[in-house]
Amino acid sequence: MIVTDGAESTGLSNHAPDINPMMASRRCGAKTRAGGSCRAPAMSGKRRCRMHGGAPGSGAPRGNRNARRHGLFTGESIAEREQIGVLLGKARKLLQEMK
Repeated sequence: MIVTDGAESTGLSNHAPDINPMMASRRCGAKTRAGGSCRAPAMSGKRRCRMHGGAPGSGAPRGNRNARRHGLFTGESIAEREQIGVLLGKARKLLQEMK
């Protein structure tokens, strides 16, 4: 505690900041893990705050450039799996005949 001229003070200034523009600004509104809405102010010209994609350069790249490429659904892979299925069917049929 600071004592000046007999008055006690907590060290905080006595002026009331003008927070009306800040409180009137658009809110992010992204859904939080708790189920509510994000209450952070949205970035200027954006609909989301800096933590939810409003910052420059944030977010995923356009298109499908960062998709995993595994080749599982290429025509060649599908045909190969069909051939394996036919061979397995023939093998099962042969085993049933041998019983």
